[in-house]
Amino acid sequence: MTDPDRMPIPTREFYMKLLESPDLKVFFETHAGEMEIPPFHKFISEICARSGQVPEQVIKRAAVERTYGHQLFNGTRKPSRDKVIQLAFGLGLDLNGTQRLLQVAHKNALYPKLKRDAAIMLCLEKGRDILEAQTLLQSLGLSLLGER
Repeated sequence: MTDPDRMPIPTREFYMKLLESPDLKVFFETHAGEMEIPPFHKFISEICARSGQVPEQVIKRAAVERTYGHQLFNGTRKPSRDKVIQLAFGLGLDLNGTQRLLQVAHKNALYPKLKRDAAIMLCLEKGRDILEAQTLLQSLGLSLLGER
């Protein structure tokens, strides 16, 4: 996994370095650490370890079925986009943390021009829990997390 104490290069700056690089192979070798995406299960376990959270409690706060949640944490299952978002709520992540979690899971980022995503983004930014997010989605006539 990448060094958690090392500050990542901002994406825009990284992109500019890519464009300025005369040799793509050398660029890849030089920036291998910045381009590494850790396995999802290791990434969520690392978040738990750093924040002092227990996976069991994260799974419960995420409203994810217990067995399935443990399979996500041990790497035997791959999450859907909705499950990643649910875990973000369980982990207490903000919008930036959630976008990174989606990236690590190889899922599409939340997009503010989609009503459902916009509602989820608002809940994440305001520190709402999964129940409050589900209530908002339902009140807007949008599909709940986990229904897709």
